[in-house]
Amino acid sequence: MNKILIIDDDTSLLELLKKCMNGLFETDTAWNGRQGLDKLAELKYDAVLLDVMLPGEDGFAVLKKIRELYSVPVIMLTAKNSQTDKISGLGIGADDYVTKPFDIAELLARLASQIRRNTVLNDGILQQRKLCFGELTIDPNLKAVLKGKEEILLTGKEFDVLYFLASAPGHVYTKKQIYKAVWKEEYVYDDDNIMAVISKIRKKIEDHPAAPKMIQTIRRVGYRFREDG
Repeated sequence: MNKILIIDDDTSLLELLKKCMNGLFETDTAWNGRQGLDKLAELKYDAVLLDVMLPGEDGFAVLKKIRELYSVPVIMLTAKNSQTDKISGLGIGADDYVTKPFDIAELLARLASQIRRNTVLNDGILQQRKLCFGELTIDPNLKAVLKGKEEILLTGKEFDVLYFLASAPGHVYTKKQIYKAVWKEEYVYDDDNIMAVISKIRKKIEDHPAAPKMIQTIRRVGYRFREDG
């Protein structure tokens, strides 16, 4: 059974979510960011529900610390219906955003979707799916990239990084997440290596590498692939 960590200071909501998830997910709870981070350090979770309005450090600060260490899917919970908050959370590395009050069935469906997607990425199952974005085709079975009818030659690492980013268009990945997914090693702050690979990919697939539209840099966060680039 998948294990979920809920970080929220609303005790009544914590109890409600635990009851609703009984039999579906194994749940663990934390009342503040520090307690949540301590539990993440001790146990492996399949997803995190993180409230924005926490005592002490808010959810955005906690999310930044989570993303420095873990690639676990994070769904933000908030009482605010602010587009700015959503953009901030997603820019930092949130995988999804749910505004309170929310429908429990929808929240459970989003949780299941994020867990399934993360499992697929980590297990490499997506490596069987051909990706097409306008003129750009990425074929994992042939390890080939086509732009129109022209084949673009990429090294193995270049292909793997491109495929990883393109498998979830619009999603922002940190350098650590990219490194762990592609290099299959613990991140050792090898930013130069990742940046060099990204630069080489851009030179090969972008019309204007100096102003890339497909692989975008999200300042102080990481990179994302735009399918409409």
